[in-house]
Amino acid sequence: MNLYPINAGNLKLDGGAMFGVVPKTLWSRTNPADANNMIDIATRCLLIEDGNRLILIDNGMGNKQSDKFYGYYNLWGDFSLDKSLKSFGFHRDDITDVFMTHLHFDHCGGSIQWNKDKTGYEPAFKNAYFWSNQDHWKWATEPNRRESASFLKENILPMQESGQLKFTALPENNLLKNSNLGFDIFFADGHTDKQMIPLIKYQDKTIAFMADLLPTVGHLPIPYVMGYDTRPLLTLDEKENFLNMAAKHNFYLFLEHDAHNEIITVQQTEKGVRLKEVYTAQDIFLKFL
Repeated sequence: MNLYPINAGNLKLDGGAMFGVVPKTLWSRTNPADANNMIDIATRCLLIEDGNRLILIDNGMGNKQSDKFYGYYNLWGDFSLDKSLKSFGFHRDDITDVFMTHLHFDHCGGSIQWNKDKTGYEPAFKNAYFWSNQDHWKWATEPNRRESASFLKENILPMQESGQLKFTALPENNLLKNSNLGFDIFFADGHTDKQMIPLIKYQDKTIAFMADLLPTVGHLPIPYVMGYDTRPLLTLDEKENFLNMAAKHNFYLFLEHDAHNEIITVQQTEKGVRLKEVYTAQDIFLKFL
């Protein structure tokens, strides 16, 4: 198995929204804001090369929305999914599976693109299956009013219409062992219903793709919960349970949204679970290639 970090683009989001009720004087120590209160955010995806399968976890915002839409998010940097794939010798047509942690636009927007004459939409990965789960699919296609702006139908419905959509099984508790994708999945409901956190066995390590359960290093303290979460009190428990497990078993946490820290480990302290070490993907994955 080989793993590759795939940068699908960078953006900026409101720091207050990203940290909920936490005062700016606290969160700005780890996530400094610009004059408009915006902080740096990545959409860092993960590519898994395992035998004949090439699995992409999440795929960023895509490129089919309007300039007005992207203007809200202050895109920055010279990154794209295609450039990142190419840097490792891959093309999007090589992808066999696209696994989406959840269906918010910054995680699945790259799944669907305009067709050639821009009269409709088509899968951006023509040879891949798209993986979600049945409960989250229902949540996203029948959205509540708070999340409806994050679940864009043009990102979601064409997957089903293409015939390329598949669902993982659902767990009895919150952990699905031995999924169809070859890795375990931790399910979390605080941010959105049935968000999926992949746990990938690599070499002698467990790599956890953190999605929105832990967006950045600055979110390590348990009360530091995003204003975007639909059930923040549930996030508190899920996050605490997961970080305790990560500290106990020395998980390597792959951070999708931290623009400056790619991978971290955590440890127990008198203040709770806190940062232990910071790594680059080069340190953990690419040195083996």
